[in-house]
Amino acid sequence: MAEVVEIKEENRVYGKSPLITDNVMHYCPGCSHGTVHKLIAEVIDEMGITDRTVGISPVGCAVFAYNYIDIDWIEAAHGRACAVASAVKRLHPAHMVFTYQGDGDLSAIGTAETIHAAARGENIVAIYINNAIYGMTGGQMAPTTLLGMKTATTPYGRDPRLNGYPYKIADMMVHLDGTAYITRQSVHTPANVRKCKRAIRKAFDTAMAGKGFSLVEVVATCNSGWKMSPVAANRWLEENMLPYYPLGDIKCNE
Repeated sequence: MAEVVEIKEENRVYGKSPLITDNVMHYCPGCSHGTVHKLIAEVIDEMGITDRTVGISPVGCAVFAYNYIDIDWIEAAHGRACAVASAVKRLHPAHMVFTYQGDGDLSAIGTAETIHAAARGENIVAIYINNAIYGMTGGQMAPTTLLGMKTATTPYGRDPRLNGYPYKIADMMVHLDGTAYITRQSVHTPANVRKCKRAIRKAFDTAMAGKGFSLVEVVATCNSGWKMSPVAANRWLEENMLPYYPLGDIKCNE
């Protein structure tokens, strides 16, 4: 029989955030959402703002975020998360208010709400998962779908003459006076996970300091929608997504 070794609390180097619930996540194996959830929970816990943080989750794969992070949540209509977050922050200016949205939500049906919240300089954070596809509803083309990329609605690949070009909403937001911190990160390697956590913390600090709107774009995988294994999806992200959506801070007002 193998020896049972007791781990003393003072020797523990890593543990699950107390804000992550014990609910079994519904995300597909290899999905980036679970990792980003973990980072958000850790940042909120480390900042000591659990009792005054409000998350806004809309429609899509992100809709059930409230099942996994134990804070106050409001569910918004499709695309309207930044509008709801703006109202909550104005009513409770001392609260940390953030949205958790996919690319089909934030940069498609929610383009107007997102852009105008950023232009107004609302002191909120939008966490934006960009996996270049509509993951929940069948794998259709998203605004972020790459040229030549095959989806349920572009079976021969995205053709710019028919479908237009991919939409880089983060780069567009740089020119808005109300934006304070715009960054693009990923979570496909341990090093990138650490960088993404630092970016989320910086965005939250920026919002709490009243400096304006922040966007944390996370270039993510959707191995189910892409019809790949998790390992192959990470490789495809590196070879195809990152050249078009390069990582790093895009705008940072100190």
